[in-house]
Amino acid sequence: MEAKNQTYVTEFILLGFSDLAKLQDLLFIVLLVMYILTLMGNISIITVIRIDPHLHTPMYCFISNLSFIDLCYSSAITPKALITFKAEKKNISLLDCAMQMFIFFTLAAAECFLLAVMAYDRYVAICNPLLYYVVMTRKVCLQLVTSVYIVSMGYSLIQTGNIFSMTFCGSNVINHFYCDVTPLLQLSCSNTFFNEIVLNTFAGIVAALIVTTIFISYIYIISAILRIRSSDGRRKAFSTCASHFITVTLFFGTLIFIYVIPTSRYSVNTNRVLSVIYTMVIPMINPMIYSLRNNDVKKALKKVLEKKCFC
Repeated sequence: MEAKNQTYVTEFILLGFSDLAKLQDLLFIVLLVMYILTLMGNISIITVIRIDPHLHTPMYCFISNLSFIDLCYSSAITPKALITFKAEKKNISLLDCAMQMFIFFTLAAAECFLLAVMAYDRYVAICNPLLYYVVMTRKVCLQLVTSVYIVSMGYSLIQTGNIFSMTFCGSNVINHFYCDVTPLLQLSCSNTFFNEIVLNTFAGIVAALIVTTIFISYIYIISAILRIRSSDGRRKAFSTCASHFITVTLFFGTLIFIYVIPTSRYSVNTNRVLSVIYTMVIPMINPMIYSLRNNDVKKALKKVLEKKCFC
């Protein structure tokens, strides 16, 4: 009788930032501007790298793919979040929620794997500079990038299938601006013990592989840089890794706060602020980090702007 009386959820309601009524208009404008800057910045990086032959190198191949991931990553979350500000009905269907989570998992995992690949690329460039173009050939770069997307989609398929294999009944209100794992676990009327084990196991394996790759790469990179005798040489070597290191610190630092530290230690508002940082702020500032700290990108951007002004 209890099973018959249960109402199964076919859609969810995204509250977004509706509890911050006085800040609705301001938040909408801020998030809209951030999204426009994200689009402009990442599209500019992709375009400049594509049209400038001097930037057709492995490092810039990975940077352009990072911009592509950031562009799609933000687009999977931000437009729907902006709609919730103005729409009377803030609902999202079960299928759309599953699709959003699948895309979110795929792109988040792809960014993590790509950052690990970029760490390996910097290791080869600094520790074996004479063999760099022998090791990091065009074919190898293509294989690495393709592997990143394939593995990320496989990981996302497992995690999304795991989450949506649960039964949702009763409340369908998600106190967030997108379909995230924690709110959905809280709304499920199934026993989530097994689902949480699967979720944490696969996330732990992926995190361990990525963090180990980045950590070992930077140990070798730092030891190689410290062996450089000239201070100018050390400065140049450090500058080639600085942008990547800043991106890794921001991205993984935010994810650790959200998914590793227990949610009881901080409020729902804190969770949403941290989610805004890694879904909207980081995709916006990554192009700035890689363009403002990179002379080659700045020169290429300047050439493109000069050509457009001349035309």
